[in-house]
Amino acid sequence: MIRWITLLIAGVCLGQQINDPNFSTRVEHPAFTKTHPRVGIDAGHKNFHTRDGRYKPFADLLEADGYTVSAAPKFDAVALKGIDILVIANAVGAPKDGQHMGPAFSPEECDAVHDWVRGGGSLMLIADHAPWGDASEILPQRFGVEMGRGFVMDLKHADGNPTKLVFSVENGLLGEHPILRGRDASE
Repeated sequence: MIRWITLLIAGVCLGQQINDPNFSTRVEHPAFTKTHPRVGIDAGHKNFHTRDGRYKPFADLLEADGYTVSAAPKFDAVALKGIDILVIANAVGAPKDGQHMGPAFSPEECDAVHDWVRGGGSLMLIADHAPWGDASEILPQRFGVEMGRGFVMDLKHADGNPTKLVFSVENGLLGEHPILRGRDASE
């Protein structure tokens, strides 16, 4: 009974995430007009977010700024040389038990990504709330990073529900970054 309820809740939660059809990906002054950094968005690990799925607006925005965006190659030394930035969002591992996933990546894939990053590649790894931390935890361990395996709760920055955090410049949760400032006054 509990497993069925968990599955039902997870299915309802997953079904609520959709792209904003009115989001404008227009970039007035693209950053990359002569060079075009190559971005690979992972779709090879049953990812919840992919280039042509839930991350399509993100991919379109990157392309509008001058990036070349495609599905990520296999995670091996030769294939990864074809991209500059690897985006992995919510990779899925095999079911491990009623609450956890097994690893989404093989040890060989983790080694290849680790070596590629050490050689100059850029990795953006996203793992939402449980169970995605379980599936991804093997990869950031190669970099000395431990993934959380549950939900973040923050009463100070929550919007009613303590697991629904509001990230804004005003409350400081977005930190300081050029993306937030823009490249010039027009942004």
